[in-house]
Amino acid sequence: MKFLNRVLPATLLVLPVLVAAPGWAQNAASTPPKKAAASPQASARQQNIDEYIKLMRADVRQQKAEMMGSVMALSAADAAKFWPIYNEYDAELTKLNDQRVANIKDYASSYNQMTDEKADELIKNAMAYQNQRSELLAKTYDKVKEAVGAITAARFVQVEHQLLLIIDLQIASQLPVVGEGS
Repeated sequence: MKFLNRVLPATLLVLPVLVAAPGWAQNAASTPPKKAAASPQASARQQNIDEYIKLMRADVRQQKAEMMGSVMALSAADAAKFWPIYNEYDAELTKLNDQRVANIKDYASSYNQMTDEKADELIKNAMAYQNQRSELLAKTYDKVKEAVGAITAARFVQVEHQLLLIIDLQIASQLPVVGEGS
């Protein structure tokens, strides 16, 4: 219960931040494609959206690290070992998430003219992302376990997994299900 009392308020801080940008994917998906070249206004709007997503992702990573720090409750010696490993993990996860963002944008741009081939490509990309993310978490668990022990490493994986599930749920809840309106 003490764990929930610490994690729940912090989690509630992250949720509003995660809702805005994935919602844009839904809006983009529900807008019919334009046959002409993108106007300067549309290009500027897309650039603004991309910048907002980049800022929001940085903010989410910061909040996630803060939540991780509060739940991990590491000694100074363990923190000195843990945080470099976590920062390496976060950098690798960010690269993986770039693939996810690209896949979501691809989904949004092809939503209204979805084909069997495109649906298959998008789902295979999404499953490959999930597999790579699981492999990264497992690899990081081994590194943390070696540095600070299995109990602390297990705590890291539990907390990280919970935070990733919250993020996944927020993103998934903002994306339209394929076939609705396509």
